[in-house]
Amino acid sequence: MEPHWDDLRVFLAVARNESLSAAGRVLKIDPATVGRRIARLEAALETPLFVKSPQGYALSAAGERLMAHGDAAEQAMRAATEALAGPSEGLAGQIRIGAPDGCANYLLPQVCAAIAQDNPDLDIQIVALPRVVNLSRREADMAIAVSPPSAGQLLVQKITDYRLHLVASRRYLRDIPPLRNLTDLTGRRVIGYIPDMIFDAELDYLDNLGITRVPLASNSVPVQLKLLAQHAGIGVAHDFALPSHRNLRKVLTEQVSLTRSFYLVRHQGDQRSDRLNRFSAALSHGIRDEVARLEALT
Repeated sequence: MEPHWDDLRVFLAVARNESLSAAGRVLKIDPATVGRRIARLEAALETPLFVKSPQGYALSAAGERLMAHGDAAEQAMRAATEALAGPSEGLAGQIRIGAPDGCANYLLPQVCAAIAQDNPDLDIQIVALPRVVNLSRREADMAIAVSPPSAGQLLVQKITDYRLHLVASRRYLRDIPPLRNLTDLTGRRVIGYIPDMIFDAELDYLDNLGITRVPLASNSVPVQLKLLAQHAGIGVAHDFALPSHRNLRKVLTEQVSLTRSFYLVRHQGDQRSDRLNRFSAALSHGIRDEVARLEALT
């Protein structure tokens, strides 16, 4: 029996979503049909592609091998479709961006709104996650990361540096003794990440300052900023977020000034896509300009 090429699309959806029902939602077909299509593909290839368990569908060794070829076939089909469609002045279709929630909340809305204004046929989706976006499972077409990934067939481009400082609300600072050096932080309530939920070492700001206890913590940057705005303590914040929280001010800037970077991460095969290349260029340019604009206001 020859495999049906369309079954490969179903296989990729199950592999990325690890369940028949989730794959069915993505493909807009019922889970029973998804199951039948997977069974047909396995029969055609004469090998099981998944290991089934109560936790879901995990790729078998054969499935892992097929996954690499399936990704390549999918990327080639997208490139072929774009080539046949011919050049277009504006961008169209759907593009999904995964990003850390600080970037997604304080930078991407302005940047993506401007891109959408120039491309009315383009649908942009922003996935804000307090973790690394999994491109291999097609959670997004591209992702913004705070450190460059070292594994996988990925195209990585540095976008820009950004800065962070210790901040607190004006009212909170009025109610405590003046802060002149880092030792003055002793006894102050610190706000930051939940230590065991820091998904990238570049985000472990407080450990570098010798602060081990975080009395008020969240895995969400906007939640941390709102806690700071509620006069709850002192924490590290992105300079580009401060214009959205006018009652916060930087402290101990001579002793604490951090620099981090944003990277744009894409599937290596997607560099053949003129549409994604053009969008990536507009996104990177927009983020660089927006970081510079907002940091100049602080």
